[in-house]
Formats: sequence, structure tokens, C-alpha cells
Amino acid sequence: MPLVDMPLAELQRYQGRNPRPSDFDSYWEDGLAEVPSTLAEAEPSGFESGIATCDDLWFEGVGGARVYAKRLLPKNGGNGWALLMFHGYSVGSGDWSDKLGWVAEGFSVFAMDCRGQGGRSQDPGGVVGGTLRGHIVRGLDDRPERLFYRQIFLDTVRLARLALATPGVERLVTMGASQGGALALACAALDPRVERVVSLYPFLCDYRRVWEMDLAKDAYEELALYFRRFDPTHAREDAVFERLGYVDVQHLAPRIRASVLMATGLMDTITPPSTHYAAFNKLAGPKSMAVYPDFGHEGLPGFMDQAHRFLTTGDS
Repeated sequence: MPLVDMPLAELQRYQGRNPRPSDFDSYWEDGLAEVPSTLAEAEPSGFESGIATCDDLWFEGVGGARVYAKRLLPKNGGNGWALLMFHGYSVGSGDWSDKLGWVAEGFSVFAMDCRGQGGRSQDPGGVVGGTLRGHIVRGLDDRPERLFYRQIFLDTVRLARLALATPGVERLVTMGASQGGALALACAALDPRVERVVSLYPFLCDYRRVWEMDLAKDAYEELALYFRRFDPTHAREDAVFERLGYVDVQHLAPRIRASVLMATGLMDTITPPSTHYAAFNKLAGPKSMAVYPDFGHEGLPGFMDQAHRFLTTGDS
């Protein structure tokens, strides 16, 4: 079989390359203390459904961002579960209609737009350093607390808290692919009430491994651009990757107690398989990895049916 990464047996033992900052745990405890508790605003979206009440939900994020999510509540009261949905890099939460299948199964659905990307959430900005082409490196030259993905990870926590404050919602699951897969994991790491996670080829894992594989392109292109613009001789390379370690999902993975279903394509050159396994191998709770040897960063046949079974029954 052609390989773009390690053989599968090595992937299953791989523990990651990117350094973990020594104050990682206190960094995230401090971050959780900053999550706002202000009231959210909900208004009718204008999208009509026979099975769901569909609202535009707005809430305050860390740093004063105005964050948007689609909220779909089953008209029949639902099954007590909320599904938090997270989208891929640079786009938005998508159409209302593609979430109705989950509502039909009884889930309340909350689909967040990441601040500053392709949806409606607002990015207040204000960091030191360049902001061209990329949220991974946003705030890298500022204080660690200004890393952009720190704020997005904390937005997922705010969404989880709002979901659990919704009448009829008692339990949480998360789901996403690529960036969304990373956020599904980050949310479960930072709010232990999440019980099940579906994470399809997660982004934002093991940055140094991506760099060493010469895959700082496509979704990770901004790593190469950062070095070219701001550290052309790599004098600060170790410090850069250690700083990125604060927002490396593999280091959040040990906090997760939810059951996790992940998937990887062994031909993925966008978010390579070893970076997925760097997070997967650190998970402490029940977990399962669906492996697609001939597939890359694309639709994986049958996986969403497996995800449906997992989220509705807990059986992966």
C-alpha cells in the first residue's frame, strides 16, 4: 500500500512531536475562568421546519467577540441530548436543512460559526503581529493568552454551557470534521460533561510533525508563511512550536473522558494520519478509530452512518 506517513503499526504507537508547554494546565484553567456568563440572545431565523424551531443564537465570547450559532430545537421536546456541530476551516455552519435529520432523531442541534471565518460570528481582532492568512499563527507574537485558537476553543465551551442551560437538554455530544473535528475534541476536553465525540481527521494536532513532513501547505500553509515572514532563519523555531503547543489538540486529549469515535484516511496530506494518532493515542476514555487506507481528506464511505449509530446508541 502506498504511504504518505508511518505504517499503521507505528501510527498506533505514535505519541506526537510538538512540545507541550510546562504551564499548559494552568493556561487552560485560567482560560476557562474567562468564559463569559452573559445571557445569550435568540431570535427566529426565518427558516421554517415542521419538526424544529430554528433560531439565530448570539452570545459573547472571550475578548468581547459576538459569536453566532444556529439553534434547532425539536418541536416534540426531543430526547434530552444536544449535538454541538463544528465546521471546517474557513467556512461556516452551513444550511439549516442538513441538520434536520439529527432533530428528527430527537437531538437539539447547536451549530457554531467560528469567529472570523466564513459565517456570521464577529472577530474583534486586536493582537500584536501579522494577521495575514491564518488563524493558527494569529497572536503568535503576542502573549500566549492572545492565541486565536484559544478563543475559539473557549467559544465551544460557552456553546456547551448554553446548550445545557436550554430547557429539555440534559446531555451533550459533539461532532465535526477537520477543524470541526479538532473543536469537537477541544470542547470535550474543556467541558467534561460532553459524553460522546465524533472527530473526523482532526486539524490542529501536532504542528511540528506537520512541519517535519513538509506538509506546511494547504490548511497548514500559514506555518510556512510565518517562518518566511517573521523568522526566516528559524532562530525561534523551538519557541514557536512550544507556543503553538498551547493550542495543540493532542495535549488536550488526555483531559477527555467522553467516548470518542475518530476516523483517518491513511492518504491524507492535508491533516496527516500521524497527527490524528498523536491525539487518539492520548485519549484516556473509550475510543475507536475508523481507518480508511486508500482515502485522504475527503468523504469516507460509511463513516457518517457509523457516526449516526454511535451518537444515537453509543455503539461504535
